Amino acid sequence: MSVAGCAQGAVHAETPTAPPPSSSSSASPAPSSSSETPPPPPPPPPAPVVKPTPCSISDGACIQLSTNQSWVVRGDKIVYGPAAITHGRKGFETPLGNFPVLRKVKNEWSRPYNAPMPWSTYFTESGIAFHEGSLTVPSHGCIHLDPAAAQYYFQNLAIGDTVQVVS
Repeated sequence: MSVAGCAQGAVHAETPTAPPPSSSSSASPAPSSSSETPPPPPPPPPAPVVKPTPCSISDGACIQLSTNQSWVVRGDKIVYGPAAITHGRKGFETPLGNFPVLRKVKNEWSRPYNAPMPWSTYFTESGIAFHEGSLTVPSHGCIHLDPAAAQYYFQNLAIGDTVQVVS
């Protein structure tokens, strides 16, 4: 069923338009017909924040440090998540803010920590990235994801996409 003019009062295409009923009390009410359909309710207003994430971005990745969760969002819709994460330990805190995805390295190796970093998706100049890692041991600032989530983020976040980190 097609609908036109939702914002100004929905009209069904197959419903003929008629003048509004008279407000006169002498007019008897028209008999109800079971073939008449009431107009649909107006659409809900768009949400300014992607829900139920705590982030304000509509495209990219959202990280909430306090709940150890992350999401990928596209067009104000969650397309992946929540994904469990770990983040920076004391002294190596993950920075808050909005960052662009800068580069991606499928089989990265951390020289400072002598450890593998599969599916690395970097979003700070200081080397903070999403990558596969422990979900029980805090990182040195990076966002650890399980293997499937790390691969998803690597394959679905593009260079320039926004990563928003909130507390």
